[in-house]
Amino acid sequence: MNKQSIARAAGIALAASVATGLAVTPAAAQKKPMEKCYGVAKAGKNDCAAGPGTSCAGTSTRDYQGDAWKLVPKGSCEKTNTPKGKGSLKPIRR
Repeated sequence: MNKQSIARAAGIALAASVATGLAVTPAAAQKKPMEKCYGVAKAGKNDCAAGPGTSCAGTSTRDYQGDAWKLVPKGSCEKTNTPKGKGSLKPIRR
């Protein structure tokens, strides 16, 4: 083997090891844990569950609607302040 062949083989080996390392770490493990937070979405900006007469994402009809949720980083929901009160891990009356 000449120097060029050795360099090419080393480059291929390096690329293969990087690709294997990326494939072993699932995408879900790379994302932050999230939770559903009710009562924090602006009108039309909810992720889902917007009450009777709505289909899902983007269908809330008013700001901070208590039965519409938005995904937020885990642990931040009940600390989120809105003009109508704090976020909730369960649907709330608003």
